[in-house]
Amino acid sequence: GPADIIFLDLEDAVAPGDKEDARKNVIEALNDIDWHGKTMSVRVNGLDTHWMYRDVIDVVEQAGAKLDLMMVPKVGTPEDVYTLDVLLTQIEAAKGFERKIGLELIIESALGMQNLGAIAAASPRIESLHFGVADYSASTGIKTTNIGGPNPDYVVLTDAGPDGNREIHWGDLWHYPIARMVVAARANGLRAVDGPFGNFQDPAGYSAQARRSAVLGCVGKWAIHPSQVALTNDVFTPSAEEVAHATRVLQAMLEAQARGEGAVALDGRL
Repeated sequence: GPADIIFLDLEDAVAPGDKEDARKNVIEALNDIDWHGKTMSVRVNGLDTHWMYRDVIDVVEQAGAKLDLMMVPKVGTPEDVYTLDVLLTQIEAAKGFERKIGLELIIESALGMQNLGAIAAASPRIESLHFGVADYSASTGIKTTNIGGPNPDYVVLTDAGPDGNREIHWGDLWHYPIARMVVAARANGLRAVDGPFGNFQDPAGYSAQARRSAVLGCVGKWAIHPSQVALTNDVFTPSAEEVAHATRVLQAMLEAQARGEGAVALDGRL
């Protein structure tokens, strides 16, 4: 399929009574299924649960050679990252694995948002930061039960114009956390990825959210339903027009440099 990364979930998609079976299933899936060269990740349970240590040890010891990434939910402090890093280093050394498993960190709590800078710099294993919108809403007390998307109460009501009319402008209540996550990611050479959008029957809403994230600097977005994969690839893949324009900009800059010009204009724009 067209997905770039596939993550097998041990956390939110698994009921508490099924955690051990899920662990066995993930190990089996990594070892026995042909994933056609996809980048493979496993989301372990959070460090605030008693399932996490066994998730890491069992999956990595038994299927670590087939694993590219480990996704860590509810990261709150740099010490959380250090804990995972040490465990992975020990297992890799013991098993003689040739390559290191990377870390994907989900920022989905007030604590994680507060400590973003330190978290993003906590380990050379970290490859990406992801925004977990649902748990972030719960952690910060945001008044919504939706997973992503706008909120009818998060609006600006303009003053009356000369005609007496007042306009309602919807705002994006996720602008601040996503923008802040992008800054922490970019400052540390990491990818920033927007998380899930719960209403998979609203493709236009998904695409609008994805475009806002892309404008802010995210490089991708989760798909929680097969129909969302094409939508996110469409938003985050540069169009032929964008590539052509970028090529023309580079060409114009090279030509200006050859002429010894400091400033470059293209199509009447600096």
